[in-house]
Amino acid sequence: MNAYFDSARLLYNLSKMEFKKNFFTMRMAVLLPILSLFIVGSSWGFSDKDANLPADVSANTPFEVLFLSSLFILFSATLGIVLVGFDGISRKRNSGLLAIEFCQPTSRTMLGASQLLGVWLTVAIPTIILSFISIILVYKQMDSWPSVSEILLYFLATSLVLFWYASIQLLVSSFAKDMGSAVTLGVGTWLLFTMIWLLITVVLATILGVDATNTTDVTFASFSSKMDLFSPNGLYQLLLEAKLENNSRILPAWQLSIATICWTFLPSSFFIWKFNKLDA
Repeated sequence: MNAYFDSARLLYNLSKMEFKKNFFTMRMAVLLPILSLFIVGSSWGFSDKDANLPADVSANTPFEVLFLSSLFILFSATLGIVLVGFDGISRKRNSGLLAIEFCQPTSRTMLGASQLLGVWLTVAIPTIILSFISIILVYKQMDSWPSVSEILLYFLATSLVLFWYASIQLLVSSFAKDMGSAVTLGVGTWLLFTMIWLLITVVLATILGVDATNTTDVTFASFSSKMDLFSPNGLYQLLLEAKLENNSRILPAWQLSIATICWTFLPSSFFIWKFNKLDA
């Protein structure tokens, strides 16, 4: 039991060191205003009763406002994970810091886990704080709170999608040999899930005979929801959509649960495995 607590304490201390090293940087100085503008600003704007929204966009309840603002989290916070973690391993390897770390008595698994948690917490903590501020602003505008279950789901799903991106980015960085390839692979994976995934979905739907010309069609909505299980962005949206009314993209809970477990453990486990195989 004492060994377990000693390991947990060591992981906590190493993760805190990684967090501080990542947080007090120029990257975060640039990122924090962007996060504030996107997360807080979008919630304030969508909850404004005088806001002119498209007819097919519903922002009548506090959670619908949070759901709409989650789109801005996908553009800002996930990009923040990319900025913080895309060169997390390659930079240490090229500078020789990784070789020094490997000479320490701490296991590589512990070092890799602390690196992952440090990158994740660097962006997750300010994102959750700003999201909490957003909920307060939504209440000021709409005089209504989201339910406790909606708030918990929103915080959990947001934390998870950032953890998935942290795992992906560090895994990508562990394969990169230099800064150039780290940037290319890091930004490339972000673009794949953020902007290109819809195109892939449409192409596959067309190949399989699903009408992709009408995105509101029930058949295409069902197909796109299944495709989104294989994307961190899509799964994040599906988790939040489970609390929305009149939603045609609701999947069975067991499918969402399996996808969530896979995205949480597979990329992170693969990263830890790759980290243990690294040559400093």
